[in-house]
Amino acid sequence: MTMIAAMGRIEQIQSMMQQLAFGPRAATITAAAATATAATASADSFAASMAAAVGTAGGASAAGTSAIGATSGATGTNVVDAAKKYLGVPYVFGGEDASGMDCSGLVQKVYSDVGIAMPRLVSGQMQIGTEVASLAEALPGDLIVTGGGDHILIYAGDNKIIHAPYPGRDVCLRDVYMSDSEITTIRRIIPSITAGTTGAASATVPTTEMLSAAFAAIAKGGAA
Repeated sequence: MTMIAAMGRIEQIQSMMQQLAFGPRAATITAAAATATAATASADSFAASMAAAVGTAGGASAAGTSAIGATSGATGTNVVDAAKKYLGVPYVFGGEDASGMDCSGLVQKVYSDVGIAMPRLVSGQMQIGTEVASLAEALPGDLIVTGGGDHILIYAGDNKIIHAPYPGRDVCLRDVYMSDSEITTIRRIIPSITAGTTGAASATVPTTEMLSAAFAAIAKGGAA
């Protein structure tokens, strides 16, 4: 039974109960009340299943990442703090630890440190999370991709970024050097409601794909 159907059934039963008189029809009223209670429980169960499934669908990628933000409890500030621990680590192509790392290796390692699994390559990392429209809207922890996927950087807030530039350089914190026109995509991995910034924050709105995945998850799990 879907939530809409369940709620419609509840309204129908409530209307019926208002029209029924007590006395001989008490048994009918009791049965109707029991049906309404069951319908409410079914609706509540469906709602809970939807919430859980949407959270999973929104936070997991085809590459098998963990539920984003909510599961790890990470914030954008946590991501930036984790990235700062690797300042000075030399750029090593294919590297992904404190002995040396490339740009996507840094991203994967930093997010792993805060409890979020990420794809290894930029091509996968740039598909995760939600799109951010411009640098002006970027929050700490967001990922900035340039060159069509050639390079990925972590936005550190205050118009600064942390990245592993290229051979011969170390992981560094520096001012943003690119314009919106030079950016391929900005990805928000952690929902802004937990991004660790001041001011009002809004939760990520489920997309059509997320809802479809949620329904599929519920059906697979045998939810009512």
